[in-house]
Amino acid sequence: MNTSTTLARTLTRELIEGGVTDVVLSPGSRNAPLSIALFAAEEAGLLTLHIRIDERTAGFFALGIAKATERPVALVCTSGTAVANYHPAILEAYHSQIPILAISADRPEKLRETGANQTTLQAGIFTSTIVYEADISDPDIKLTRAFNGLQSGPVHLNIQFDEPLLPDDSEKWLKGVKAGKWKSQREQLAEELHLTQPRGVIVVGHDRGGFSVAEIDTLAKEIGWPLIAEDPLSFSHSIAHASLFLSSESTRESLQPQVAIVVGRTTLSRSTNALIRSAKLEIVIDPRTSNVDMKRSADQILQTLPIVKKEFSPDDQWLGQWKAASSRSLSAISSLPKWSEENIAREIASSLPEGSALFISSSRPIRDIEGFASPRSGVEVFANRGLAGIDGNISSALGVSLSRKTTTAVLGDLSFLHDITGLLGTPKTNLRILVINNDGGGIFSTLPQSGVEGFEKIFGTPHGRNLESIATSFGISATTVKNLEELKEVIDAPVKGLSVVVIEVPSREKNAQILKKVLTALL
Repeated sequence: MNTSTTLARTLTRELIEGGVTDVVLSPGSRNAPLSIALFAAEEAGLLTLHIRIDERTAGFFALGIAKATERPVALVCTSGTAVANYHPAILEAYHSQIPILAISADRPEKLRETGANQTTLQAGIFTSTIVYEADISDPDIKLTRAFNGLQSGPVHLNIQFDEPLLPDDSEKWLKGVKAGKWKSQREQLAEELHLTQPRGVIVVGHDRGGFSVAEIDTLAKEIGWPLIAEDPLSFSHSIAHASLFLSSESTRESLQPQVAIVVGRTTLSRSTNALIRSAKLEIVIDPRTSNVDMKRSADQILQTLPIVKKEFSPDDQWLGQWKAASSRSLSAISSLPKWSEENIAREIASSLPEGSALFISSSRPIRDIEGFASPRSGVEVFANRGLAGIDGNISSALGVSLSRKTTTAVLGDLSFLHDITGLLGTPKTNLRILVINNDGGGIFSTLPQSGVEGFEKIFGTPHGRNLESIATSFGISATTVKNLEELKEVIDAPVKGLSVVVIEVPSREKNAQILKKVLTALL
């Protein structure tokens, strides 16, 4: 048996026995030994092999699977530029501590820096954005250290395959191989947290620091302070529209907390972060600070949810102030035009059926849901908030949808176009992609650079494309809606297969004016 075949089969057995059930493969020649071995494993019912022809979208597809299953997902590609295309997804996985195992095929070490075709220095290509890396040529491979590393984020294995690349035997090498079970080992001993001040606030970042909704709910109820959630669709008891009313400096001053407990990272609202900074004492709870964003500052940083020792009585007046501010926001929101991005976000958030999954892209959609949606439960929410890029969102949503009965994704038009190749070779799944189309980068019209000379060219970036036609060109069912009644009809229909709904909204400039009007009413 040749060395490359032995190495590929050993690696495949290690993946199976380590608990990997999903592998995302992009075709190539140098990774042929591993591709053949993985196909045999799928045929034996030991794993599921997903084929994505584009390594960049493959990376985000794997990211979505890993987020939804909370299990490691392996990525396999050939040599050369292929591995570099994993980098955006690896960055997102690193900052979110998602267990992605990137496996790149390589030429033998002796061919590096010799001008050999499709050969570059792949070992070390991801530098400081992985937890563990190995450059491997020995067929007697063990993945113990790799699986240990996956507990904290992405791992890279660079595998040297020498020719011949095809097997020279038909040995039944999978006989006796049994699928292992992935075990997360992130649990740490909880510290005690003594709280003496009655006027505090709990702020939960969209990523929740990796903690479950139930865990955070238990902590919040035990403490009894107002809770602000960047994801209001997961926390039904959170204070609604906080990012809106906190944009008022006078409101922030009246609600200045003595203590702010921040779970995860807050990346959506400047007004919320301004409130956190105003607190007399800031406590961060985020296990990633042990190896990611280690310079993050706070008066106290905890790696896990604490055992709370509360030494104060509830302050009903304090909670009443927060509820009153929320009510004022609801009054301002009631004046929104019926057909606006803000009202569309409210409609989508309230209409999703119980038990559905929702993927939200970065930029305006996720901020509109944070600010304008009413808190509720019954929806499982996903987003790429590690680095909060607009890339790979179609692919991540597809990955999430594979293990969910019904999934809806809300994307901006540029996010949709950025990952349009994610629609190639899509798997069988139930995913409805809602695309908010304002013909460009709508978020920039709400930021300080709005109106600068050359704005439309360098920030607005209108694309002028018919998104429905683009979707149908991929063989995907697509439609366009232009009013709230049409949108309600679409959302109320069952999600069957993959479809795209283009939501044509008013201009970016008009939307910025609508948002400004709401915020002005809250000053």
